[in-house]
Amino acid sequence: MSEVSSRELAGSISSVAEVVPILRTSGLTKRFGGLVAVSDVSLDLRVGEIHVVIGPNGAGKSTLTNLLSGDLPPTSGTVHFEGRDIAGCSADRVSRLGIGRSYQKTNIFLPFTVFENCRLAAQSRTQHAFRLFHRAPRFRDINDKAEKAMAAAGLSHRADRIAQTLSHGEQRQLEIAMCMATQPRVLLLDEPLAGMGPHESQRMVELIKGLAANHAIMLIEHDMDAVFALAHRLTVMVNGEVLESGAPEDVRSSPAVQLAYLGGEGLLHD
Repeated sequence: MSEVSSRELAGSISSVAEVVPILRTSGLTKRFGGLVAVSDVSLDLRVGEIHVVIGPNGAGKSTLTNLLSGDLPPTSGTVHFEGRDIAGCSADRVSRLGIGRSYQKTNIFLPFTVFENCRLAAQSRTQHAFRLFHRAPRFRDINDKAEKAMAAAGLSHRADRIAQTLSHGEQRQLEIAMCMATQPRVLLLDEPLAGMGPHESQRMVELIKGLAANHAIMLIEHDMDAVFALAHRLTVMVNGEVLESGAPEDVRSSPAVQLAYLGGEGLLHD
């Protein structure tokens, strides 16, 4: 095979790999007694792509995240990650497989430093995690993962700061850094911009854009400026169901989305 044809074949294989979803749900449903919180949801997540999920309060967005992360078992449907059905796996198992998540409410260890938070997250994913008679700082690989996670989240200069002294925006960055310390391939981010001012929001938008290069990201967000600055693909949920999913501009112009999500007027319009 010639050098040119080899390069063409490699490029073709790479292109195919880029479009194959790393995570795919089919018919995903969650019932709580008579309440159907998520109903027959199918979506794909791809490395290099930010898939934003929006919808009014109670639409089922956070429940969907909990189903993907293992925090809740589905009533029915499948969740395939790298070709394996992981529906019903525990949250710690899902995390070890390579799916990290953040929460609506910041979930960090406030009395510890930024570095210690990241080191604990990294340590939870190693074979050394429960060797109680070894000092954690001795594990160079764990420290390296913590340092790389801080760098990825833009917090290296805050390594020695106690977490509770950080600004709200930096605490949200720290939560993402802790996710990164577990070396995920998929990131599930639940309203990471909540409660931020314009400057912190812009910093978070740039952080998420940077992480998308090597991760598949599902983002739940209410800030429409951030949504349209970030989304490669947009899904709208209403009453636990997918109302519309596709390219952001196609979803934005959908009359059904305008009517159901915003009463026919408002934030999705230019």
